[in-house]
Amino acid sequence: MAVGPVSTFVALYIYQLHGSVLDVALATTLFNAVTIPASIFWGFITDRIHTRKALIVLSYVAVAASIFAFDIIKTIYGVELIYAAFGFLSVAFATPLNLLIMETQPKSKWASVFSRFSMISSIGVTIGLFLSVGWTGFFPLQVLVIPLGVLALASAVLSIQMIKGRTSVFERSMIAMIRESLFHRLLYLPMLFLKVPKIIDFLRIFRNAKFGMTREPALIYTSVGAFYFASGIFNTSLVPSLAYANISTSQVFLVLLAGMVIQDFAFNFLAKQIQHRGIRRTATQGLLLRGGSYLAFGIAIAFVGGVPYLGVALVFYPLGAGIAYAAYYAASNVMIFNTLGKGNQGSMLGVFSALVGMATMLGSFVSGLISFYVGYSETFIAAAVWIGLGAVLTTLIGEGVESKE
Repeated sequence: MAVGPVSTFVALYIYQLHGSVLDVALATTLFNAVTIPASIFWGFITDRIHTRKALIVLSYVAVAASIFAFDIIKTIYGVELIYAAFGFLSVAFATPLNLLIMETQPKSKWASVFSRFSMISSIGVTIGLFLSVGWTGFFPLQVLVIPLGVLALASAVLSIQMIKGRTSVFERSMIAMIRESLFHRLLYLPMLFLKVPKIIDFLRIFRNAKFGMTREPALIYTSVGAFYFASGIFNTSLVPSLAYANISTSQVFLVLLAGMVIQDFAFNFLAKQIQHRGIRRTATQGLLLRGGSYLAFGIAIAFVGGVPYLGVALVFYPLGAGIAYAAYYAASNVMIFNTLGKGNQGSMLGVFSALVGMATMLGSFVSGLISFYVGYSETFIAAAVWIGLGAVLTTLIGEGVESKE
């Protein structure tokens, strides 16, 4: 509930400070850039501090402090730096929470507990966006940090009261061995560095891309890279485009809320259907739907604004960020899990995480440049083209990703 609305808040706040889409892109690029070393740093800390409770509580308090800081700093550069700090701190509790579940629950219950954990997290983000819709309808945007910061502090208090002593200690590598834990960990933050990747790790995956089964990881990772690059382009300019079209602050949060509600339902439905529908087919269909949604935004922003553009956003954002995202994420996650070898999970996940982080960061940077110097329409069309490339690559993936013994 606390962290879900922050990215939207930052984009709108920068606009209220008379910033441009280029300033929003810089803030988002810094945020994405920081999450890469943050994932490595907090993974290092988690390996050495086995007191999960202390790390979780401290991270919640630090996140609350960074949220409250937005109300103190009233310059664009200050907001950008605080958002970067927020990005660094908000990564801290992702891995300890996963490990805490595995350390305190019987293995037979891991699947159901992680499913419940994902559902609760999604509901929290949804409620946070719902709160933002109502709050910004009656109060200034800037004071939204008050309920969000209080919620983060409430998380810390609840953690102190409710998290009990551990029953065992697992290393982070266990997350990669259990599909449900990996699914949830990458859903919150699509980067998990069990080891820092080296150049040879990238070469090992991509140099054999033309040879039979060995090409599958390269195709999957390239497709995922195109997906996150396109997502970085689209997501960075979405909120600025809504503000540019004279959509109110409350209505902007409403668009994000609609997408999250549909995404919640889509994840619950697709998780049960993906094996029957086919993994590659589901991934390709998700990409095509997402690309079509991006294209619809690109066409709409060129011709309409105000209420008509809001209508387009309320229809196509839930399709692209809800149904399409859930379909592709669920399918690509299974493909990635199925290509992890028993002896090289660390290097494979390191390459995947580095690609995701770099693609998202580069997409955010490119988004600001295109939107500022060319236009929003061209930005969204470019994102659709890259999604289309990802769909083409996905169709080339072999059948080996469909199952794993």
